Amino acid sequence: MNFFLETIRVILLSVWYSVEWLIHLFVPMKKKNIAGEVVLITGAGSGIGRLMAQEFAALGTVLVLWDINQEGMKETAKLVRQNGASRVHYYLCDCSVKNEVYRVADQVKREVGDVSILVNNAGIVTGKKFMDAPDSLIEKTMEVNTMAHFWTYKAFLPAMIANNHGHLVSIASTAGLIGVSGLADYCASKFAAVGFAESVGLELLATGKDGVKTTIVCPYFISTGMFDGCQTKWPRLMPILNPEYVAKKIIHAVLTDQVHLLLPRSMYLMAALKKMSVLLSECE
Repeated sequence: MNFFLETIRVILLSVWYSVEWLIHLFVPMKKKNIAGEVVLITGAGSGIGRLMAQEFAALGTVLVLWDINQEGMKETAKLVRQNGASRVHYYLCDCSVKNEVYRVADQVKREVGDVSILVNNAGIVTGKKFMDAPDSLIEKTMEVNTMAHFWTYKAFLPAMIANNHGHLVSIASTAGLIGVSGLADYCASKFAAVGFAESVGLELLATGKDGVKTTIVCPYFISTGMFDGCQTKWPRLMPILNPEYVAKKIIHAVLTDQVHLLLPRSMYLMAALKKMSVLLSECE
């Protein structure tokens, strides 16, 4: 009976997530004040990570930057200070290594304090077809794009739960919703990241920790260099995204506690059509 009730509860929470997502699409939401919050961004040495850091800096947050590129983090720190950040901390950390994540996380807690907004942004792509991708690169893709989220959640979520306050941001991809030819390992890692973030979000709601919010970001290809050479067959429907635009949309989603952010907006339709096709095929 308990299993049955828990199943029903999870289904109802999933429905609520979907309803909330639809509401956010059409009804402007009040923005929250995050001044003074401690924001940790992985992969902050370049690209979207750097741009998000600049946006968060303008909102009066305390910034913690993680990356494997120290020079990149120094440049990001310089830029965010120009954007008004008074407290910026940066740490070398390979998020794919569990023990390193835990070690640097402990250092952050001692030197900065509890992280209240965690942005899992670090990511890699091999750009190879499945049979051409070396095993080591496939493993690295999963370690960076998926398993790193497990370790950062383990490190920083307990304090958020204790305070019933915080925000978990997962920078995933539309490749985590719809399979893409030639990106098998990347798609697998992003599907896992989306499923993980959704599941933990539901766990938090089920245990009454509704003060810890979740935002799952699924953008199409972004012109940051990570997908150099990628082209779109439908530029009007699914354009290559401008990184500054994506960063601003992510910050807006965080400020309004938006659970799912798909970019461009046409991806909401694509995701819905995929779900509908699955349901129809099951009915045949």
